[in-house]
Amino acid sequence: MTQKQNKTGIALAICGLFFFAIGFALGINGFLTPVLKGALDITPVVANLLIAFNFVPFLLFGYPATVCISKIGYKATMAVSFALFAIAFGLFIPAAKNESLAFFLTACFISGAANAVLQACVNPYITILGPLESAAKRTSIMGICNKLAWPTTTVFMTLVIGKSIDQIQMGDLFLPFYIIIGIFVLLGIIALLAPLPEVKAAGEDEDDAAACPYAEGKTSIMQFPHLLLGCLTLFFYVGVETISLATVADYATSLKNEGVVLGASAELLGYIPSVGMVLGYICGILFIPKYLSQDKAMRICAWIALVGSVLVAVLPGEYSIYCILLMALGCSLMWPALWPLAMADLGKFTKQGSALLTMAMAGGAVMPLVRAWVEGLTGSFQMSYWVCVPCFLVILLYGSSWYKIRK
Repeated sequence: MTQKQNKTGIALAICGLFFFAIGFALGINGFLTPVLKGALDITPVVANLLIAFNFVPFLLFGYPATVCISKIGYKATMAVSFALFAIAFGLFIPAAKNESLAFFLTACFISGAANAVLQACVNPYITILGPLESAAKRTSIMGICNKLAWPTTTVFMTLVIGKSIDQIQMGDLFLPFYIIIGIFVLLGIIALLAPLPEVKAAGEDEDDAAACPYAEGKTSIMQFPHLLLGCLTLFFYVGVETISLATVADYATSLKNEGVVLGASAELLGYIPSVGMVLGYICGILFIPKYLSQDKAMRICAWIALVGSVLVAVLPGEYSIYCILLMALGCSLMWPALWPLAMADLGKFTKQGSALLTMAMAGGAVMPLVRAWVEGLTGSFQMSYWVCVPCFLVILLYGSSWYKIRK
């Protein structure tokens, strides 16, 4: 193994740890939603504000994060994000003590700001760490780390507290959050000390503009239609991925309240989407780019997710919940394929493009609320999964033709 490959491998391992942290932080939403619904007696739409307040900051902090990267570099910006995470998790403790929804939403907003900053760092970093045509493979590796962390949050919280999710009270939340604060402070120190090389995309430097002929001569990020359509697609993608990953425990609880007999607890069923995501990521690692191009992987996954979302909405509940695995399997390679396709040929506009894509992740705030609104309108958690179908159709369009637009 060459010295360059060794450095790249170390960087990937460290970024994998950071992707796990992102998934763990987002997994807290899936854990808290049913807890707060039981403790504060709030509606599904209000409970889903927790998720919304985690994703709205992507719209607000996406661009400032890339400015921060330009000023102090990737490593220091990653450390800043972990400091914000620690502050956010610290606020969850008085929120639980006071049983205050406003406090919880404030903590979620700061956690979302931290997530926006970290995502603005690690996603473009992984994309340009090596050849663009194999970016989906690297991102698939990161995705495994990220998606295994989502259900790990619920398992960690229930193990530390010593109760099942439907028995947890506000006073039980203090200890696990103290532990989480310590972990994220440690991650910030690791980010500062880690041997992560500073990277730049081809043509990103002004004196290297010729390395990216497509971007040469362009004066605005708005002159890249494949990027703008990619932002629209990412908006819907993050929304449906969040629904796939964060609603399983809540859906399982809803089915049990209806008298549906399920084969496992809500905590264990929470691993269903992660299994689907990881299976997809493994395929990405094995087949991209040698056997499968990034755009073709995106199209295949869009069809799988479409079929899965329809089955979730129409099958009996005891079977429906397991079909979320197909939705998640479809989601798996959409993110790894979308980022490199949307960021292709941006040259000196690479960081601005990354900022727009990060801002588009605000879709994670909108689509779960739309799903919750449909649930309230129809009185059925299961019927609310229909909102995923048009989102997957948009993703299919991008993977079929929109990414090719270069005029």
